[in-house]
Amino acid sequence: MLTLSSTSAPSVASSVHAGKPKPRAVFALDPEARDIVYSREDRAALAGSTQLGDLVLTPDNWRSHLDILHETEFIFSGWKSPVYNAEFLAAAPRLRAIFYAAGSLRYCTTEAFWARNIPITSAYAANAVPVAEYTVAVAILALKQFWRRADLARRGEGWGDHTRPIPGAFRATIGLVSYGMIARRVAEMLAAYDVNVLVYCPFLSEAEADGHGVERVSLGQIFRDSDVVSVHTPVLPETIGLVDGRLIRLMKADATLVNTSRGKILHQPSLIDSLRARPDLTAILDVTDPEPPTATDPLFTLPNIIVTPHIAGSHGRECQRLGSYMVQEYTRFLAGEELRWRITREMSLCMA
Repeated sequence: MLTLSSTSAPSVASSVHAGKPKPRAVFALDPEARDIVYSREDRAALAGSTQLGDLVLTPDNWRSHLDILHETEFIFSGWKSPVYNAEFLAAAPRLRAIFYAAGSLRYCTTEAFWARNIPITSAYAANAVPVAEYTVAVAILALKQFWRRADLARRGEGWGDHTRPIPGAFRATIGLVSYGMIARRVAEMLAAYDVNVLVYCPFLSEAEADGHGVERVSLGQIFRDSDVVSVHTPVLPETIGLVDGRLIRLMKADATLVNTSRGKILHQPSLIDSLRARPDLTAILDVTDPEPPTATDPLFTLPNIIVTPHIAGSHGRECQRLGSYMVQEYTRFLAGEELRWRITREMSLCMA
């Protein structure tokens, strides 16, 4: 399991040797995000092991605090971080590591940053937890035809109607498009259900698939054989429009498509055309293109398309898991242990 203890303060404090000067650290992210992802408990833990004040560096103000940045050894970052380019790095000659309490960090890393070989670790695994929970919950509800049957009940219909059986979860097939951190978490959670899990991922070996209890298949087979297809593909030039009307028309009767990755992965016009032609299918879209969609977007005209406003990722208390993961990573760094969630340049290019 990926969940960590919320009581991180003692472990952080104990990693600092008595009498040794505390290293200088600073927050570098959106000020509101700092208060959302780094809880009071975690900030207190960091204050016990670092020289960490209330200053928050942003893309707009960091040049006004060069004296502090010059002495900084650790950065606790997150959403809307400054870009770590050559200018920023020249101002931070003592920087030893960055702890990024969010997922993808492609926007804030540069070739100059990777050339410095500064360790950077991301909370992408923490953000995978609520997305996986959302995906599994939606998949099980889809197998019960939750949205369709709720609409019938609202109209006084569907009670005791067995002419169109509800698929249910027993021996159902759930297909995962791509097999990164989130999809792996989904597969792990689905092991508690009596379902079969298919995976399409060019980077997944047969041996690895067998070890995870999933079956590796082609993209076409995912759509032909699955009762629920869940998309977890990062946005790359080659994945934009990956899921199009041709694939959707392959789906079996009463199947459901779930997308929690990025709206651009779906070819939206052909998605709409296919779902208009196949009213038995359902699409649950937590992401769209553009986002948010306009009030007149065709996505809102079809009863078999359910749109949620990008809620699968971390929200509310879930956001504090991001900061907690980074405090735990800092503890490992101080103890000389391997960082669990360190990101390499190659990994960063494939993150959503």
